[in-house]
Amino acid sequence: CNIFYLVHCRALIFPLLIREGKPTPFFTFVLALLFCVYNGYLQGRSLSNYAKYPSDWLKHPCFITGFIGWLIGMAINIHSDHILRNLRKPGETGYKIPRGGMFEYVSGANFFGEILEWFGFALACCTIESLAFALCTLFILGSRAKQHHQ
Repeated sequence: CNIFYLVHCRALIFPLLIREGKPTPFFTFVLALLFCVYNGYLQGRSLSNYAKYPSDWLKHPCFITGFIGWLIGMAINIHSDHILRNLRKPGETGYKIPRGGMFEYVSGANFFGEILEWFGFALACCTIESLAFALCTLFILGSRAKQHHQ
């Protein structure tokens, strides 16, 4: 399960791919960084020190379903980020409604993908810490998705 968390480091790459945008306030950046560092530590410690899995865990329906959910969620997230990055041509400003991919079904497809990703992670890992992270993701990104939808 640690590999799920490590692969998600694409979050470090996404900001470098953004062409233009509003600057992130430093305090927000620091809070996000602290959350990610603490959560990474919590997930890693939980999985390496406390989680116990049977030898055939990789064949268990919980792991398989969780892995597929994580993979689909990450694909939706990456594709949605790509659509968002390419909404405006260079020099263009103003609000644009994203089209394509999961944006045809939900207004916050990037948020939906990330929520699905972390609930898949929680199901694959079956730890209270991974479930807590998935719930935090749901509440935080769910409120942002609602705000963006309005």
